[in-house]
Amino acid sequence: MVASGMIAASLRWTEQRAREDSDAAAAVQAGKHERLLAVQMQKFRLLPLALGEYPDVHAVLARPDAGTVARLNVKLELLAERTNASAIYVLDGDGLTVAASNWRQSDSFVGQNFGFRPYFKGAMAQGEAELFALGAISALPGLFIAHRISEEDGAAGVVVVKIDLAHLEEQWANEPGVTLVVNPDGVIILTSREPWRFRTLHTLSEAQQASIQRTLQFGNRHLQTAGIVRAGNGDVRLPGEDGLYRATEMPSGLGDAVLTYFEPLAPARERAAAQARVFLVGGLALITLLSISIWWMNRRRLMQAEAQRRLEHEVFLRTAELRQANDHLLAESQKRIAADERWRAAREELAQANRLGSIGQITAGVVHEINQPAAAIRAFAQNVVTYLRRGEDKQAHEGLSNIMDLTDRIGRITAELRSFARRRAPAVRKVRLDTAIDGALLLIGDRLREQRIRLDRPGFPLDLHVIADRIRLEQIIINLIQNAIDALEAVPEPCILLRVEPADDVVLVDVADNGSGIAPDLVETIFAPFVSGKPDGLGLGLGIAQDIAREFDGNLEVIPSPLGGAAFRITLRRA
Repeated sequence: MVASGMIAASLRWTEQRAREDSDAAAAVQAGKHERLLAVQMQKFRLLPLALGEYPDVHAVLARPDAGTVARLNVKLELLAERTNASAIYVLDGDGLTVAASNWRQSDSFVGQNFGFRPYFKGAMAQGEAELFALGAISALPGLFIAHRISEEDGAAGVVVVKIDLAHLEEQWANEPGVTLVVNPDGVIILTSREPWRFRTLHTLSEAQQASIQRTLQFGNRHLQTAGIVRAGNGDVRLPGEDGLYRATEMPSGLGDAVLTYFEPLAPARERAAAQARVFLVGGLALITLLSISIWWMNRRRLMQAEAQRRLEHEVFLRTAELRQANDHLLAESQKRIAADERWRAAREELAQANRLGSIGQITAGVVHEINQPAAAIRAFAQNVVTYLRRGEDKQAHEGLSNIMDLTDRIGRITAELRSFARRRAPAVRKVRLDTAIDGALLLIGDRLREQRIRLDRPGFPLDLHVIADRIRLEQIIINLIQNAIDALEAVPEPCILLRVEPADDVVLVDVADNGSGIAPDLVETIFAPFVSGKPDGLGLGLGIAQDIAREFDGNLEVIPSPLGGAAFRITLRRA
């Protein structure tokens, strides 16, 4: 009876322990796979946002002449090759493709209308949208990331990046379990089991089928169920797979889609059974030895001491296996904790690498510039109240004058920031150069003071005018000064030279620093997309700045630095 009861309890413990271990392993694997997917998504989600700043994109949507379209096609083709994107293309406000990275191919998207696709409608309505679907032309699966391009008069079009996640599925397939990503309709869109792709977890309604067919999200496929069966106790049976599985679900980061990982129950059951056998053998052996000891003591009292010694020895031998099993479990637990810590550290590093620090730095500086006059206003206001109570009108009038001067300063700072941040159509016209330079330094001056960087700014004629768009010219100057500030973090006596040299029909604006300079292997390609001398740089800022300068019929180039570091020259037409 005792033995049968122990065996029954051992079986129950084995099943419970196997499910707990499988659930824990499934949670770890699901988290790892979700992070792999998040890394891919983060990499490509920045691309449509960056493309939205390309002047050629706005130019093609405004007036798609042949030269501008050809130039944009080549740029999109280069970006697709360097980022491994399946396709990058631009749609006008009606969904017609006006430029695409596959413009050379026979199945080019150029001229195709994708206005019926949900990602186009979603981006036009909400600013951005994502959709996993079969390509309407290529019939190949992929994730479509869409971003709206807006002008002052409304939405002009949409930039779309299509990415192929097949390599991610291949990585998942190397794991012992099964990974699925299921969209809100219950359709499997990503999976480590190729035959399951575009099958469903349940039978779709006629309305769902009709909606999917109408948008050609999965082509003309008739979506069938995958045959996944939920058994009792939370166990799952998978089609074509032996044994039971345990499932863990979590948000995938891909819209409302859910990532599910199925961990096979058999390995954990075998481990738990092995542990149970160790416990059971030790328990039965202990009971047997105790029974023999009692019987032996009743038969022969003189052998009591020897029997006790043998019992203790046998117990020590039997429990040695238990100690080894516990040590093994402790080591496995420590390994899992260490692996989880490494994954958390990697996730934080990825998040840190993708932060857009430039806007935050400017905003922090502006806040500091505003806090000082705001504090002074409060002090002056308190003094004015005191003067009024005393009847000292002259002193109160002086305090109010000081308050008005400080509010004017705050207004100038906020007006400059608002003008810099406002999205509007470029207006290339006659611009006073010192106004643009002062505006840029107003926004970024706090960083110079915070890092104690000396700014050398030789004088030049105040009435010097150039042909440019003032806000976009400020953008170029801020970009160059920010790059110089970043390069001077470890320099003992940091210095930046901002020099203006007027010529006959052009004006030269040089920004130089005494940092470490540009690596020789990057000088020829520093303006190319995704080329950066910073470890965490995206490599788009200088390329966009050069394009803006060329819009002004000018240029941005690298020159030898008079301070020994890096130096850039903006060439502008004189007005």
